[in-house]
Amino acid sequence: MAAPGVKAVFFDLDNTLVDTAAAGRRRHGSCCRLQVVKALRCRHRCGEGQARDICEKVQAKLLKECHDPARTCITELRISHWEEAIQETIGGEANRSLAAECYFLWKTTRLRHLTLAEETRGMLTELRKAVRLLLLTNGDRQTQREKIEACACQPYFDAIVVGGEQKEEKPAPSIFHYCCDLLGVQPAECVMVGDSLDTDIQGGLNAGLKATVWLNKTMATPADSSPVPHYVISSVLDLPAVLRKMEHKINAKLGNDHTVSSNEAH
Repeated sequence: MAAPGVKAVFFDLDNTLVDTAAAGRRRHGSCCRLQVVKALRCRHRCGEGQARDICEKVQAKLLKECHDPARTCITELRISHWEEAIQETIGGEANRSLAAECYFLWKTTRLRHLTLAEETRGMLTELRKAVRLLLLTNGDRQTQREKIEACACQPYFDAIVVGGEQKEEKPAPSIFHYCCDLLGVQPAECVMVGDSLDTDIQGGLNAGLKATVWLNKTMATPADSSPVPHYVISSVLDLPAVLRKMEHKINAKLGNDHTVSSNEAH
């Protein structure tokens, strides 16, 4: 399944292997909000409209979130989101304990919906028979480790690297080179798979990896200024086909090189 010269594949986590975005919208996202709304109504006598407004305001704050782990931990920051949303909606004094209750209920409900699909597990299992696999994810250490634990993906990888635990995150070449060192491989022997052109693809290009594979689920047209991946797929399950395509290209090149060498010898 692996192309000649490919010894390792690096995978992004969020919205590549695990549909993190879905946990915050549609059925799963509604479930998270429903649990919080129910708690606010039953235990704290909030009106349903107010409770839903609080959840919507928190979601808006999450989308604009800027976290500096050197200044505050992610838990305190997100409890503050809930605290502010509650105060903005129902007024009165700040209620940190209520905000904490809402946050932990929201988080635990959301984590329950983070799963590694059975088909993805199967693909990773087969891939690992041919190459080494590494999970490379940006983000806060605590947040990402909780997601990794929740989706139980550890057994499918030879190594897991969280950007928040390193000096630099993707797209810095240093974190990719650190991953290579962990696996005992060279950048030119690795493939990066991810959904972000700015971090996954640009990072793989910066680090000189053999190939980058962009997961573009909607097959959207990127901006002209975006980095250009070597391959584009609409599902992570298409990766084995990409590796076979790489293998055919390399074998064809080797065949052509051999033919040229034979002709020159004559």
